[in-house]
Amino acid sequence: MPDDKSFAESIKLSTTELIGNTPLLQVAKTRLGSRLLLKLEQFNPTGSCKVRMARSMILAAERNGMLRPGGHIVEPTSGNTGSGIALVAIERGYKFTAIVDNHASRDKLRAMKAMGAELIYVQGEGGEPSTIERRRIAEELAKTTGAFWPDQHHNPDNNRGYDALARELLRDVPSGLDYLVGAVGTGGTLCGTTNELRRLGQKAFTIAVEPTGSIIFGGPGGPYLQTGAGAPKGFPVGPNVDRSLLDEEIKVDDIDAFTTARVLGRRTGLLIGGTSGAAVYIALQRLMNVDPETTIVALVCDAGEKYLDTIYDDDWLKQRGLMCRNTHDRIDKLYQSCQSSEQAADRSEVEGLMLT
Repeated sequence: MPDDKSFAESIKLSTTELIGNTPLLQVAKTRLGSRLLLKLEQFNPTGSCKVRMARSMILAAERNGMLRPGGHIVEPTSGNTGSGIALVAIERGYKFTAIVDNHASRDKLRAMKAMGAELIYVQGEGGEPSTIERRRIAEELAKTTGAFWPDQHHNPDNNRGYDALARELLRDVPSGLDYLVGAVGTGGTLCGTTNELRRLGQKAFTIAVEPTGSIIFGGPGGPYLQTGAGAPKGFPVGPNVDRSLLDEEIKVDDIDAFTTARVLGRRTGLLIGGTSGAAVYIALQRLMNVDPETTIVALVCDAGEKYLDTIYDDDWLKQRGLMCRNTHDRIDKLYQSCQSSEQAADRSEVEGLMLT
């Protein structure tokens, strides 16, 4: 054991101290020097960016007296926000009740339960997310029990929770980023990051992505299976979706989102969630048409390991008409087209070795 005391120990004393400082991974670089970087938020504890805003909302509630020692938190969630709240609740001594439905990933629900959260299930109509009904039950429970309802869709401390993410991007990409691409649900991740970037003088062009069938950007509502993003018909979109910060708004079909996630997994070994697949799909398309030496950052909100029984399961996709060889080949070709000749040669060599 070295006796040199000049090296300070770097040991965290709580799980929430592990939040942030997530890595950037370059997954594509064109022959013109433009590149796609992924901000890998699955390296946060709970495997999602949402733990950033969960901590932000709870600490703010403590400061303003809305949450007192030994208190009770209630929140409707599709899983990632709930896991983040469950973690912070453990460390700070709160009871947490999550209002959920079976549209959420089963592994997300299991994770919340494993961390001691109480789960109240709500059934959506026609198999769609029960977003509106979950909000109604959360509001009723907060009124009858005195529990604190963070209300992530309307809580400004959701967006403020991503200030550090913006500063990490500026630190890790000192040359600056030209495009920021991300999925939109509550709006906190993309709008919060963009707002802080612009406050600090970084004018990245922000592209917001939602599922086809979501009504955040307008248009008729319809069914979709991307969880954690979008809003169903009739849902009151909250002010955390600040469209003045969004330079472009695009809808992505489930099949393109999920297939992109699967192609990325096959090509890089990195598994990402379905809404992140949608963001990467748009980022790859844009990468083919930008000026030389452009940097695009796509926000990867959570890990694909949470979706092994859904978007990474062939039978699950086939049952829903979401598995198509032509779509896979089209997106795989798009991914390969975004590589420089050197990268493409390296990948071909690796694939050749895998086949021998």
